[in-house]
Amino acid sequence: MMEYIVAAVGKWNRELFEHESKLIPGKWKFVDSPESLDLVLADSNPRYIFFPHWRWIVPPRILNQYECICFHMTDVPYGRGGSPLQNLIIRGHKETVLTALRMEKGLDTGPVYMKLPLDLKGSAEEIYTRTSALTWKMISEFVTNEPKETPQEGEPVIFKRRKPEESELPETLELEKIYDFIRMLDADGYPNAHINFGKYQLKFNQAKYFDGKLSANVDFILKEEL
Repeated sequence: MMEYIVAAVGKWNRELFEHESKLIPGKWKFVDSPESLDLVLADSNPRYIFFPHWRWIVPPRILNQYECICFHMTDVPYGRGGSPLQNLIIRGHKETVLTALRMEKGLDTGPVYMKLPLDLKGSAEEIYTRTSALTWKMISEFVTNEPKETPQEGEPVIFKRRKPEESELPETLELEKIYDFIRMLDADGYPNAHINFGKYQLKFNQAKYFDGKLSANVDFILKEEL
């Protein structure tokens, strides 16, 4: 039986793995750290290693020995690099594609296997949920058809990873752009859009924009507690 490894962090990724891997043929293993990946590889010979959401650099010894697949939320070579969702929304994009590409030493420079359209409506959390569903649709396609890779074409555009201090809400934005700024940071593990107000930091989430009006939930946090 063919072996496959899914390497990802986060409780939701493990739960998704437990559900989706049962629907696809093969022997499946889940890892959530570089150490657990090394342990599993010591006793496995996977056809693919899928990296839906990974925080660490994968060493060349793994990239060179196995076919490693990552999933990037841009139409590469446009948008190589960090914080793709936030960089797309802040540039005014309403839709994008999810790209499955082979991992290599360069960041998001590898050949492409497939791309699927991805809507950028809603909060970051909602978009990531849609992305996860698309990712497993792609994983199923890999197992079923083993798609061929093709080189990236076009002029690269590099995205920079955003820093937590860049989550402070700019004062010059129009209302719809404020909505975009709040929603693009509204996901578990991300620093919410915020402003400073005296001894408090006001954090914004659950934004809604309709008919020229914006509403959002606001949390007042004492700065000394941050």
